[in-house]
Amino acid sequence: MSELKDRPYHHGDLRRTLIDTALAMLDADQNWTFTLREVARRAGVSHAAPYKHFRDRDVLLCELARIGFARLAQAMTTATSSPDFSPRRKFLEGAQACIDFALRNPGLYRLMFSSDADKTADPALHAAAMSAFGLLLGVLEDGQKTGCFRPAPIGAQAAAGWAQVHGLALLALNGQLLEEKVGAEPVRGALDVLLDGLCLGN
Repeated sequence: MSELKDRPYHHGDLRRTLIDTALAMLDADQNWTFTLREVARRAGVSHAAPYKHFRDRDVLLCELARIGFARLAQAMTTATSSPDFSPRRKFLEGAQACIDFALRNPGLYRLMFSSDADKTADPALHAAAMSAFGLLLGVLEDGQKTGCFRPAPIGAQAAAGWAQVHGLALLALNGQLLEEKVGAEPVRGALDVLLDGLCLGN
C-alpha cells in the first residue's frame, strides 16, 4: 500500500479525519483492503479511536460509498441543470458526468457498486444511491411527458440506461474501450444508439 502523508488530528473532528484518511487511501491504492487499524495509523490516532464512530470496517466502507453516491448525484445534477437542455441532452450530459466521475474516482466508484457496500444494511447508503438513480428516473419521466422519449415502463428504460452507463464506466476504467474495437468515440456512440431506441424521432 502506498504511503500517504500523515494527516493531523484535530480535537472534535475525529470522524471527519478518519473518513478523509480512508478516502485518500482509497484514492491512492484504488482498493479497500485496508483495516481500521491502518486507517488509524495513517490518521495519527490510536488504534482504538476509529471504534468511537465506526463499529467495524464495513460501516466505514458504507459511509465512503454513501459519500461517493452523494458526490455522483451532485456531479450529475450540475451536468444536467441547464433549463435549455432537451431530455436527450440531459441524458447524455448526466451519463457523461457519471462516467467522468468513475474515471476520476476509480477506487471509490468500484466500492460504491461492490458487495462490500451493502445498501440493504445501511439506510443512509441506500437513500444516497437512490438519489443518484432518481436523477435518471427524472430525466426519463420528463422525456416521456414532453414526448421526446417513447412511452414505455420507466423501470425498464431506467434499467437499460443505468446498465449502459455503468457498463461503459467499467469498460473505460479497465481500459477496454479501444479505438480499434469500438471506434474513436465509443461512449458517445453507444449512448446515441441507446437514445435512438428511447427517443421518438430526433
